[in-house]
Amino acid sequence: MAYVIALPCVDVLDRSCVEACPVDCIYEGERSMYIHPGECIDCGACESVCPVEAIYFDEDLPDIWAGYVSANAEFFTDIGSPKGAAALGSMSFDAALVAALPLQKVAAHQA
Repeated sequence: MAYVIALPCVDVLDRSCVEACPVDCIYEGERSMYIHPGECIDCGACESVCPVEAIYFDEDLPDIWAGYVSANAEFFTDIGSPKGAAALGSMSFDAALVAALPLQKVAAHQA
């Protein structure tokens, strides 16, 4: 089990979650953040700081966003488990689900 980042993060990329994560398991794609399911220790630190309420424990993810469980895992298909997002930096790709989305409108107070 792990935490998952869903639709509200797409095109926001606030990064508060990255700062709160004690194990550096939140990676940045081109349009969304992703939590590595094998590196996440389920502490919940990221969930409480997310300003757009995009982070859920995978079992609590609303049904409408169920596809984000596999999308978060898919993001790591090619990069594996780098054991730390900071050293890897921002990636220039996203999971297919995220990449296929139209540009999300971001409220002025979130940008």
